[in-house]
Amino acid sequence: MQKVVVIGGGASGLAAAIYAAKSGNEVTLLERNSSVGKKILITGNGRCNYFNVDQSLRHYHSSCPSSLSEIITDNNLRLILDFFDSIGIVPKIKNGYYYPNSNQAVSVKETLLFECELLGVNVVNDVFVSSIIKHENKFIINGNIEADKVVLATGSMALPKTGSDGNGYALASSFGHTIIKPLPALVQLIGDGKFLKNWNGIRCDVKACLCEDGKVVLEETGEIQLTDYGASGICIFNLSGRCARGIDENKKEEIIINFLPDVLDFISFMEMRNKKVRGRNLGKLFDGLLNYKLVNVLLDVASVSKDKMYDELSDLEKDKLRDVICEFRLKVRGTKTFDNAQVCSGGIPLNEVNSLTMESKKCENLYLTGELLDVDGNCGGYNLTFAFVSGMLAGKDLK
Repeated sequence: MQKVVVIGGGASGLAAAIYAAKSGNEVTLLERNSSVGKKILITGNGRCNYFNVDQSLRHYHSSCPSSLSEIITDNNLRLILDFFDSIGIVPKIKNGYYYPNSNQAVSVKETLLFECELLGVNVVNDVFVSSIIKHENKFIINGNIEADKVVLATGSMALPKTGSDGNGYALASSFGHTIIKPLPALVQLIGDGKFLKNWNGIRCDVKACLCEDGKVVLEETGEIQLTDYGASGICIFNLSGRCARGIDENKKEEIIINFLPDVLDFISFMEMRNKKVRGRNLGKLFDGLLNYKLVNVLLDVASVSKDKMYDELSDLEKDKLRDVICEFRLKVRGTKTFDNAQVCSGGIPLNEVNSLTMESKKCENLYLTGELLDVDGNCGGYNLTFAFVSGMLAGKDLK
């Protein structure tokens, strides 16, 4: 019987521990917090969105997309669904998003923990791992814990209040792994502009494009939340990882926002609207179309008076109005910190692990899973999906 030590009791660590125990190993899980699964509890706004029907690789971001495609496969994705079914989690599927039918993330945490107990996993809380040394064929953890195989599932630097502080990067580095600089992802963006305080609190559906050094590199549609520091919301979160990387590389980052994404020709649309609802100045013409606070901001940026009639606008003013409504440019100065980030971009490159087993290519019998690796997903369950898949692959290989 092999001694397996899993370091980190998040989604990938719990999955690895369960599958390693299923193979008959003596498994110990070391968790630095007072209990496991702390981050699981806050995922999906406390409901734990653990999977998504749409598993296109465009929802995942990594410096090694070819390796990622060997991990996010139909067989591996089926493994997640079969596993959750086997431990009694009944899915509630809404718009392709999977949640436990209880609508409580605690259900997932407690079910995973109970499965560990059933399989005899020794869960030890309040243990901070400061060192791992390999001596001959054994790993020595913190100077006194011996293991034949080790799974590093320590998480990234995102949300340090959940126990993630990047310690796993140092542990992996000690075995020769390189680290792509971790940066905040799924995080709010900090903008630049005098108008920010005036659009604070507005929510609306938009098309948002990330423009990097003058070139559009990503686009998202969905709800945006306009704030006194910049912008938030799911579509912004999905652009934030790439945006943070660009800022770190001193690239010019802008978000181009279309506040009327369903309107194909703004000028024609406005002329038709003006004819249909006559006798209204611009302020009234936009009533029922856009948030009134937003209208005031957009007209101010375009230097067009809300008291003007549409017919009174010059062609230049019409073009300015079109630009601020359909191609509003928000200059991005930065992102919120790791304290606000749901995940990180960066970490250990996937080409430094075996994509079929998650075993390190630098050190035999060392496995790396979850957010420690250079993979970050969009909102919608993708980060938990990768965590569970990578943990399961590692655990299955521990025979």
